[in-house]
Amino acid sequence: MSTVLYKSKNGVSYVYMNRPERYNAMNKEMLSKLLGVLTEVEQNDDRVVVLSGKGKAFSAGGDIGMMADFSDKMFYDEVMQTIEAITLKLYMMPKIVISAVQGSAAGLGLSLALTADYVVAQQEAKLGMLFIGIGLVPDGGGHFWLRERAGTQRAKQFIWGKQQVKGAEAQAMGLVDVLTEKGALEQAGEMAAQILASPIEAMLKTKMIYHQNNLETLKYYLKAEGEAQWELRHTRDHLEGVQAFQEKRKPVFTGE
Repeated sequence: MSTVLYKSKNGVSYVYMNRPERYNAMNKEMLSKLLGVLTEVEQNDDRVVVLSGKGKAFSAGGDIGMMADFSDKMFYDEVMQTIEAITLKLYMMPKIVISAVQGSAAGLGLSLALTADYVVAQQEAKLGMLFIGIGLVPDGGGHFWLRERAGTQRAKQFIWGKQQVKGAEAQAMGLVDVLTEKGALEQAGEMAAQILASPIEAMLKTKMIYHQNNLETLKYYLKAEGEAQWELRHTRDHLEGVQAFQEKRKPVFTGE
């Protein structure tokens, strides 16, 4: 079974993360597959991309099981380079990108959702960075997206507070552009049809004027996040956070 599914329909590329039994947690295989699919999508004739997840969640983030292999620097670098490539490809995608969020979008999953030009979410969807719970910082450009959408002060406090927000609160923070009581994917499909009936070339010119100007800033954040994660990977707090997660207990952090 492929960990990423893709279909093209009526001018829209639908890309689905497909590990529903793991709430679409991203491992190395899935990340590599996602990058390959996005490379293919980038080159097709569709004008809109809808990114979503199969099952009950958009994505629970990075697969906690993958972190056991992060002691291998080569493995770590390969994963982080793939995450960076996915992020940059979505940011500079010459199409309008819509994230359709159902269930949870957490950690790297939230960073991925926020790469989109529009974030569509169900009222009950839960959005949170949550990296602090295992003694890490956001990656996938998480710092960049939160600063862009919420401002630096709110972004810091959201990251530090291990918050999960939904509905009106998520929209008020700027994390969600469109709330829906129907399925997020259904709503995203309706938006895609409206966009295709719009002067999309003008929309894309505006997108690229903003994104090209911010590209080097995003690259800075991705590089800084990768360096910080590698340093934090070796702290006692990170090890305690991972162990507590696996043992389903509250972590005891010591600041070390």
